[in-house]
Amino acid sequence: MVDMKANAVTFTAPYTVEVRDVVVSPPAHDHLLVNTQVSAVSAGTEMLFYRGQVPADLPIDSAIASLAGQVKYPLHYGYACVGEIAAVGPNGDPDMIGRSVFAFHPHASRFTVAPTDVVELPPEMDAEQVSLLPNMETAVSLLMDAAPLIGERVLVFGQGIVGLLVTFLLAQMPLSSVATVEPLAERRRLSLALGASAAISPDELAGPEAQSSDLIVELSGNPSALDQAVRAAGYGTRIVVGSWYGTKPVELALGGRFHRNRNTLLSSQVSTIPPALTGRWTKRRRLLTALRSLQALPYRALISHRLPVARSPEAYRLLDQNPGEVLQVLLTY
Repeated sequence: MVDMKANAVTFTAPYTVEVRDVVVSPPAHDHLLVNTQVSAVSAGTEMLFYRGQVPADLPIDSAIASLAGQVKYPLHYGYACVGEIAAVGPNGDPDMIGRSVFAFHPHASRFTVAPTDVVELPPEMDAEQVSLLPNMETAVSLLMDAAPLIGERVLVFGQGIVGLLVTFLLAQMPLSSVATVEPLAERRRLSLALGASAAISPDELAGPEAQSSDLIVELSGNPSALDQAVRAAGYGTRIVVGSWYGTKPVELALGGRFHRNRNTLLSSQVSTIPPALTGRWTKRRRLLTALRSLQALPYRALISHRLPVARSPEAYRLLDQNPGEVLQVLLTY
């Protein structure tokens, strides 16, 4: 085989995305060449990169081999590619050719990857469904950190994709209630369809759904929502922060009830396993748990846009300028 070209989504500067040709070498050793069918755009993390709101002193993602290196433009980003294996390296398994796989890889029409870095799709699942795997893994990780107890009252701030998936998982547990806080009416409707017992707007936070919560999960990506969560918490309420605010400052009112209420603020992040669970859990086990959780999800209701990769600049502008019109964007190849 000879070197090939691929179309790769490239962040060239804040608020600027291009589709560039990159060279893809033939797979070496036992590596795989994957032709991408679809990739999912993260409306949370990717928009921080798009807007230049990621701290420059952080690695892009130290937990994913294809995202090694510091935050510096131009850069390739994304982590939800689904495609078909087109070739294997000289030491690879030729029986892998033709199989559909998921990989944590930046948006590109083709790429090479180690066989240990892919997940083979179950025959009953399609590419669009599995493209939501990273978001579902994040939702699973959030529940592992939040550790909801039987009969608890849970409040979830933010019903973007991750928020909706967290609501979906919580609704399957024996909880007293799962209420959500979301300013957009359509997302509140989806929240109820996925099992929420109540869905309120932020201006309704004075109601009983907030004040009686045992557990609050903040997933809006909006720093002011965390302050709202702190103000809404009751005595002993646990607040799990799944949002990544990037360089956006967060102001919290910690001088009032927070101090006397003995509230707990807990950070949740999917790149690692919660320390208390590392004795038995691995990232692979968690990922496969997320894959199984996807099978019952009515995922088509969550996909609002499908755009060819050549139109990816349009996708990011849409997410940036009209977020209320967008839920999950998929790039097709």
